[in-house]
Amino acid sequence: MQVSQFFDPQLLSKYNTSGPRYTSYPTALEFHDDFKHGDFVQAIKDSPNRELSLYVHIPFCHTLCYYCGCNKVITRHRDKADTYLEYLAQEIALQAPLFTEYTVKQLHWGGGTPSFLTHKQITTLVNLLKEKFSFSDDLEMSIEIDPREIEMDLAEHLFSLGFNRLSLGVQDLDLKVQEAINRVQSTQFIGDFIGHAKAVGFKSINIDLIYGLPHQTLENFAKTLDKAHEWDVDRISLFSYAHIPSRFAAQRKLRDEWLPNTEEKFALMKLAIETLCDYGYDFIGMDHFAKPNDELSIAQGNGTLHRNFQGYTTKGGCDLLGLGVSSISAIGNSFSQNIKDLKTYYQAIETQQHAQVKGVSLSQDDIIRGEVIRELMCNLFLDKNKISEKYNIDFDSYFSDDLPLLDTFIADDLVVNTPDSIQVAQKARLLIRIVCMSFDAYMKKHINQQRFSRVI
Repeated sequence: MQVSQFFDPQLLSKYNTSGPRYTSYPTALEFHDDFKHGDFVQAIKDSPNRELSLYVHIPFCHTLCYYCGCNKVITRHRDKADTYLEYLAQEIALQAPLFTEYTVKQLHWGGGTPSFLTHKQITTLVNLLKEKFSFSDDLEMSIEIDPREIEMDLAEHLFSLGFNRLSLGVQDLDLKVQEAINRVQSTQFIGDFIGHAKAVGFKSINIDLIYGLPHQTLENFAKTLDKAHEWDVDRISLFSYAHIPSRFAAQRKLRDEWLPNTEEKFALMKLAIETLCDYGYDFIGMDHFAKPNDELSIAQGNGTLHRNFQGYTTKGGCDLLGLGVSSISAIGNSFSQNIKDLKTYYQAIETQQHAQVKGVSLSQDDIIRGEVIRELMCNLFLDKNKISEKYNIDFDSYFSDDLPLLDTFIADDLVVNTPDSIQVAQKARLLIRIVCMSFDAYMKKHINQQRFSRVI
């Protein structure tokens, strides 16, 4: 892959607007409280899927990272997790009977940071999930880890419970950057933990990196990228820092003058993509990197890569059940989300026997557009005939109001639109969100796109 093709400054500047990340279509902005729990139950009955991906949200963190826009609870009191796990157990007991016909193929814990939990708490939750749900023999079990507040033996403990994938939040290894974002951590420990986890038996380890943070320079970020290569991790997620202090109060602690300007941020992104590709990683989608023998690379190569609320994945055929505060589910032709506030979540479990607060039932148009957007996001290619046959439509007629929106991309040699297909050029990979917006029927309502993050 010719990496230099991704970085035409004029094109990236022209199209560097804000837009959805399309982990779903419609996006979460379209969820509404008219979608009731009965609609959720009906969606389970109507779903053609009988394989399940479970997502468990653990909201707690020991300290506040100033850049973070996740749903989290900052506390040093571990007893709060005991209370949370009691209510989570109630939710699991209420939801599991609805999924007796399903086999769980994937289990992922996110947050917050699930490594906030003690060994005992982790064991209790794993055992409960395995008791209430039917798990596949080839289950993929992954967990997100904050390397600042763990001991080396966490790797053994997780592996003994069946976890086989780890994701570590690294973000940046430069001390000045870490101090600015209130996330000081030991580079030595992270490297030692990754090596130890491999020795224990973990076959897949991911790290998260962020570009655009305060005080990042080409020189210090290059050192972070070099360490990632030295650690020989299997996957790397590379995210653009979205500075939206109007939405996230903690980000107000990050002064504008500390942040890279547009040109500097572009250079950081360019450095990261070039470096990781030079190190032999495949560029997956718009923000992931994986070794050539990784499942993500293989899926992208054969056109089966999928995208959901957890990002790029190989488990496209599964329904997704979210458990815990703020978690999102994708069941059949529906999306739904749990309450975001902890106390309200507890009250809902007690009083209404579920924590769902909003959602959406997909129309046929949503389903068609969702598949179009997903195909483009994952594969940069769309077979029009396949869509036409699957949904009994004439693609060009159905999207007659949308296809002209591709003209500007076509003029810039970013998209090729033929009677049979739409092909997105590799050099438009970083702009794929903007291309997909052409098929988003809801974007007309969102004139103020600052509710979304910028592409670059």
